[in-house]
Parts: sequence; structure tokens; C-alpha cells
Amino acid sequence: MERTILHCDMNSFYASVECMCNPSISDKPVAVGGSEEKRTGIILAKNQIAKKYNVKTGETLWQARQKCPHLIVVPPDFKKYIHFSKMASKIYNNYTNLVESFGFDECWLDVTGTEHLFGNGEAVAETIRKRIKSELGITCSIGVSFNKVFAKLGSDMKKPDAVTLITKKNYKSKVWPLPVEDLLFVGKVTKQKLNRYGIKTIGDLARTDFKHLETLLGKWGYYLWGYANGLDASPVRDIENHADIKSIGNSITAPRDLMTINDIKIILYKMAESVTERLRENNLMCATVQLWVKDNELKSYERQAKLIVPCAETRELFNTALALYLKNHKTGKPVRALGVRAHNLLPSGSYQLSLDPEINKIRKREQLEETIDAIRQRFGHHSIQRCITLTDTGLSNINPKDEHTVHPIAWPVN
Repeated sequence: MERTILHCDMNSFYASVECMCNPSISDKPVAVGGSEEKRTGIILAKNQIAKKYNVKTGETLWQARQKCPHLIVVPPDFKKYIHFSKMASKIYNNYTNLVESFGFDECWLDVTGTEHLFGNGEAVAETIRKRIKSELGITCSIGVSFNKVFAKLGSDMKKPDAVTLITKKNYKSKVWPLPVEDLLFVGKVTKQKLNRYGIKTIGDLARTDFKHLETLLGKWGYYLWGYANGLDASPVRDIENHADIKSIGNSITAPRDLMTINDIKIILYKMAESVTERLRENNLMCATVQLWVKDNELKSYERQAKLIVPCAETRELFNTALALYLKNHKTGKPVRALGVRAHNLLPSGSYQLSLDPEINKIRKREQLEETIDAIRQRFGHHSIQRCITLTDTGLSNINPKDEHTVHPIAWPVN
């Protein structure tokens, strides 16, 4: 049975929500962006009017203002966006329980076999498009197709406020002429590799021998060949079945360039602490730690290493991340941003008992951190801190004066 898959993409979501909530700016060029003072001044989203000035997502605020001096920049309000996303989900759930999110503003729906209830896929898409517009006050573009990849492609083809149908009869004429980078999972690096071999359109990709693509891209070459030929069979996940967590990470752009090793240690401890706390919340531990570094010239790299033993303990993640930094950051350039990510996740307690005293120390420190979690949950995150983070409260964003009921307790690093 041929599937009917929808991909719903709410247009310029963050900016559209801001304009909906503040009609006085809806007829002006609007962008949602970070703080220039905190050095997170990039465009996160822009409305249709700002797009006419060629304002682009990901560029800095000063670049956007060079193109559009009267651009209105609004700080992001993620609670508001989550609220609107949930409202949209309620609409989707009226038509199927097979709804798979792809961020706040996008999702796939499998409406196969519901024609007798709501009409064909195109009719359902039109109904949803109209309801999003009337009930939420924003617009969405919807792709309708027989698989997820083409449905996603369809939602990108006409914006804003449109429905695009891609079928087994018309996909070669509609999809194949498009640039290869329009295909889901074809990023900048993959595009460059394909272009070097004359593969510039999705049709070029579809007509290339998949064995040649495997030579160029490994197993991804075969997958991309299949996607280009309409062979995607991946299911839309039931809303009741949550995807397994593959990794847990955190990153930050520092309020100033990190010049010394002590600066690096402060931020790495903050990141490692955040990651391990989330691991414990989800009853997980990790076997691999990944470090991400961006210097003040915006050049970045990632490195990873395995832990001695899988755990959810801050010091182990910190020590591993710091060792990766010392081994790989040889340029001496100041650091602008840092990130720590936990990979190869396992359920907590899925380790064997050990007589190794070092491993037992790690387990005891994990128990200590569970106590720290309980204290913070009751008295606030800043009620107990590591000493190293108090050596530069501006850098670590720790301000004991914000805590009115409990004085911070310094927890030694060693």
C-alpha cells in the first residue's frame, strides 16, 4: 500500500510568532536574534519582509543591519515557541497519531488510509494549512508525498502558506532538476564532494551508479542514491514512541575570549556538570566524551575519547575533555566557544561490579553528585558550586547575590 506522508513546516516560525504576539511590528522587517553584548548576536529567524532585504539565518546582527538598517531584532522567547508548537501538535493529532517532530516548527505526519475520514493527503494538508493560519495566526508550508524525504522536499518548494504534492508519477520532473543540496542530509561537505564529480542535481545523483557513490561517501552514498530515487521507507514514529536519546551535550559562547587554561577549566566544568546532570536525570551514563572548540577566528574542531569506565560523573567528563583540549589546541589562539557532549549512552547501572579502587571512587562520586542534584532541586542551582567556578563569577555566570535563601557552598574540584 502506497503511503501518504505530510511534512508540515511553519514558515519563519520564531519571527512569525513574535509578529503574531506583537501586531505593531508585523508590517516591518523583523528578525529573532541573540544578544550582541553576550556575543551571541546572530540571526535565528526572520520574517518575509526581512527576507526581501536578503537577511539570512546564521549571519551576525551587524551584517543583517548593513543590508537592512531599520531591522527590528527581537530576543528569542523559547517558552512562547514551545507553546505554539504544542498548539500545532494538537491540530496534527486530530488527523493521525503518527506524528514525528523535526524541531519546534517541523514534523512529519503519516495519514495513510484515512481518506474515508478526512479526504486524500492533499485535502488533509489544505485543511491543516488553513487551521494553522486561522487558529495560530501564522502560516505553514506542507509537502505531500509517498515518503518522508520527498514530503520534506515538498514543504521547502513553495513558501509561505502553500501545499506541494510530489507523487511517483511527477517526482522525476519536480525533484530531479533541483540542486543536490536540496535533498535532506546533503550538507555542505557532501555537496562539494558530489559537485567535484559532476553531480550537481538530485537527478544526477539518482542516475549515478550507487557503487560509485559508496566509494565517494561510504554507506551514505547508497542511502542518498535511494532517497534521490524515491526509495525512502523510513517510518513516521508514533507520538507515543519517543526516540532513544543518542547523545547529550551542551555548548556556550563565552562572554569574553578564553585566554588562560583556568578560563578553559571553568567553562569545561560548567559544561561537564550540565551534561552529567542531564545524564542522571535520564538514568543514563556515557562511554565517550566529545569536545568542541571554536577559536576567536571562528575556526572550530571536534575531538572525542573513551572514558576509563562508562559513568555520569562530572570529574571524569571534565578530565577527559580537558585532556582532549590540551592535546589538540596547539595554535594558542584564544577560544570563543566550548562544548562537551556525551556519546555511546548506556542505562545507569548497566556496569559490572569492580574491585578496581579507581572505578569504585567514580561510583562514589556519582552518588555524591546525586545528593548535589537533590540539594539544587530544593534550594536552586546556585546553592552549591565548585570552587573553581567561583574564581571568575563573570565568566561562569555565577552570582551568589542572586541567591536570597541559601549561601553558596563551594565544592572543591579535587
